Amino acid sequence: MSKEQPHISVCICTFKRPELLRRSLEKICSQRTDNLFTYSVVVSDNDKDESGRAAVAEIASRFPIAIKYCVEPRQNIALARNRAVENATGDFIAFIDDDEFSTAEWLLTLLKTIGEYHDSSGVLAPVNPHFDEGTPGWVIQGRFYERPSHPTGMILSWNKCRTGNVLLKRKVFDGDRQPFKPECLSGEDQDFFRRKIEEGHKFIWCHEAPAYEVIPAVRWTRRFLIRRALFRGVFAQRNHGLQPWRLLQAIISVPAYALALPVAFFLGQARFMGCMFKLSYHLGRLFAVLGMNPIQQAYVTE
Repeated sequence: MSKEQPHISVCICTFKRPELLRRSLEKICSQRTDNLFTYSVVVSDNDKDESGRAAVAEIASRFPIAIKYCVEPRQNIALARNRAVENATGDFIAFIDDDEFSTAEWLLTLLKTIGEYHDSSGVLAPVNPHFDEGTPGWVIQGRFYERPSHPTGMILSWNKCRTGNVLLKRKVFDGDRQPFKPECLSGEDQDFFRRKIEEGHKFIWCHEAPAYEVIPAVRWTRRFLIRRALFRGVFAQRNHGLQPWRLLQAIISVPAYALALPVAFFLGQARFMGCMFKLSYHLGRLFAVLGMNPIQQAYVTE
């Protein structure tokens, strides 16, 4: 690291989740720095009614960390991310979601890791589920909110990259007026990393800097999980285009999982809903091929 302290801009995009945003900001504003860096926060509110403003003002009144609040009134996650980047001033840009919270060593660990792997352009880290008290056992057993993790130092392919927990060098955004593409209504982060890797950037993994995604009661329902799976399927198909092998996979998977449902039912709720989730995902892909969208919302984010 340079003797001059680098500055990190922590970017959070939010949409109608003020309580979760408040919790996330409290943790972010309590970071250990060990005098190795300074940091500030940018909150990009994708709600034209500014539902996050009061939470930001309340946290800003309690902590000495500078927080910039900006609004992207057009409901589109890529535009909200771009707005955050426009307002970021740091040598590094971190992203964390508004329904996640960090540990006190989060930024410090990410920065040390990117210093050790100096030829990398950014470092990504795990997002682990945090279940509220009273979560049904089948929701935990079904592992619906588990995400893959990797060894520290592993070089990542674009399809393993997300913006839920990441620290990027500023140079990744240089010359890119619109780093996240608004035509990607979902999966805009993977599209971003695919293009950046093609440009020659390298991104690595840090297992020791997890963030935690809050899984509230509204996400324990079968309805929510099915809607989420349909949403992912629709936009996965849209973003990848009409690739014959992906279409064939969906055509085969839908009847296969439908036939498996009666058996899964007798194996317990976790197995049954796991099967239903996969069926819904592949149904979403087929709906997209037919030009249909059963989920008429820009977000499925309760």
